[in-house]
Amino acid sequence: MSVPMTLLGLLEREPSHGYDLKRDYDAFFSRGKPLPFGQVYATLSRLARDGKIVIGEVEPGEGPERKRYVITEQGATEVESWLTEPVPAEPNLQTVLFTKVVLALMLGRPAEDYLDRQRAAHLVRMKELTDIKRSGTLVDAMLADHGLFHLEADLHWIDTTAARLDALAKAVRK
Repeated sequence: MSVPMTLLGLLEREPSHGYDLKRDYDAFFSRGKPLPFGQVYATLSRLARDGKIVIGEVEPGEGPERKRYVITEQGATEVESWLTEPVPAEPNLQTVLFTKVVLALMLGRPAEDYLDRQRAAHLVRMKELTDIKRSGTLVDAMLADHGLFHLEADLHWIDTTAARLDALAKAVRK
């Protein structure tokens, strides 16, 4: 997740205080991993330094002054470019899952046991995501679907790999 680009996008929607940006980020994008306030303000400072946002109105607050951040034309251009650029296709051909299976085989360890444990962990996570999908908002459901589809692909790979373990073991034990 690109925190700077996400904050810029939220600022293009409307000028906001750091607190409001954190709240919106957490509501729509964090899903269980809230953005720390320190990261919000450090990111806003870098965006201002780079000319992508400016500080608009400053209001007195109970603590420090409340600054309202406003996106600049340069920042809006960068958001537009970022939104239209495709995300690199995943998955990478090098994954931890693949590496663990190959190393287990190379070392003569029970790769099938590892695949079974991984399958079980994926199924637990799929149940969690299904529960989120059923009880959450549309945003929650869309994020859960994304995760479920990736987990389903992993499960397919796990099953295919389990069926080929003997051949893979011969290939990697040379």
